[in-house]
Amino acid sequence: MSKQMIIGMHLGNGYGNLPGAWRASTVDPRSYTSFDAKVRHAQAAERGKLQFLFLPDGPTHVGDIENEPPNFNLDVMVTLAAVARETNRIGLVATGSTTFNEPFNLARQFKALDVLSHGRTGWNAVTSSGEDVAANYGRRLPSSSDRYGRAHEAVQLVQALWGSWGHDAWLHDQATGRFAKAEKIAPINMGGSFVASRGPLYIPPSEQGQPVIFHAGGSPNALELAGRYANGVIGATFTIDDARRQRTAFRDAAERAGRNPDEIKFFAGLMTTIASDQREGLDRRIALSERTFPQRAAYLGQMLGLRLDPSRLDVPLSPDQLAKARPSPGDPRSEHALKIVREGWTLRDVLAHGVIDYHPVIVGPAVEAADHMQEWFEADAVDGFWVSPDIYEDGVDAFVDGVVPILQERGLFHRDYEGATLRDHLGAPAQYGVDPRVIQ
Repeated sequence: MSKQMIIGMHLGNGYGNLPGAWRASTVDPRSYTSFDAKVRHAQAAERGKLQFLFLPDGPTHVGDIENEPPNFNLDVMVTLAAVARETNRIGLVATGSTTFNEPFNLARQFKALDVLSHGRTGWNAVTSSGEDVAANYGRRLPSSSDRYGRAHEAVQLVQALWGSWGHDAWLHDQATGRFAKAEKIAPINMGGSFVASRGPLYIPPSEQGQPVIFHAGGSPNALELAGRYANGVIGATFTIDDARRQRTAFRDAAERAGRNPDEIKFFAGLMTTIASDQREGLDRRIALSERTFPQRAAYLGQMLGLRLDPSRLDVPLSPDQLAKARPSPGDPRSEHALKIVREGWTLRDVLAHGVIDYHPVIVGPAVEAADHMQEWFEADAVDGFWVSPDIYEDGVDAFVDGVVPILQERGLFHRDYEGATLRDHLGAPAQYGVDPRVIQ
């Protein structure tokens, strides 16, 4: 069988990635606090045989709370615990910051979820980067070197704690009355400049041993962290060339750390509005998010070196504006934005294309999303994608029922799960405790 892509589904605040998604006619506006809604969306993704769910987290809110919900789930671990009980195969990946969480708590929470889900859990190990987050913990944001220094220590410590209950220590032998081999459940007594723990962790291994490490980020520090510990990388990239460069950089980092580069999988983001045609998709996005367009028009103007009038959203750019437009060298989205502008769309439609969204956006028939994914995958730019639908309530189903069958028919995506754990889905090697190959 030829190589096939791996697909994850992004689930954020219960509504979708589109500003105004909570106001869609198909949406229950109370979904922000509905765990049943999260379960329903997860089950739809599992029906499509997607390999994992990805739940971001950020314990803060700075935004327009008057008109828009926060971007994150109430609590990622509680959400995935609810999802784990109502799904069977799909992987469950949640973000947990190493900056403001103690490693023992992270180790306990993620391994407990791994046991609950029978080996389907992944930890997106990241550092926090906002002073607003730090303020919620009564602290100032540490320097980048300290954040990543702590992150390296925290991941090693968490993995050591995961392995501190020996792999074959649990006997639960009722006849002899012996519950476990005490000599195989031992303290680890690890400590560094930032974190420490005596241990042990009192949770036995799951069916995959211990959770899989993910990482989201693209800085040099992120490369080294992911290269040492991650089996999955959540990327942000807008072109095939940049995606290929990022994927190669992560693979090289894994090799420098003493690992097989094939063990680290790179996933590019993709935002979708699946509709019968492009016009229908654009109108769907306009109806829900045009309140944000005046501000976005100003930002688009900065990207293209123009001053755009937010009161003139219903006309295309003038020939004079098009002649003066130049893509910003500091914004990787600007080349695509200029291409869309030159196609003659009104400014309102240009913004509805998602040209300033934080991942590439597909608006239109399912085949267009499939074509995009095939092109990037066959160019060796990605190992797969994490998909973020515009409105979860019908957008997850639209992807599963529209895009997935096309990819399957083309031999690019599997038709069923071949394994039961997240490690199986990712082709990640068995690991229990710290990876002995990693060069410290």
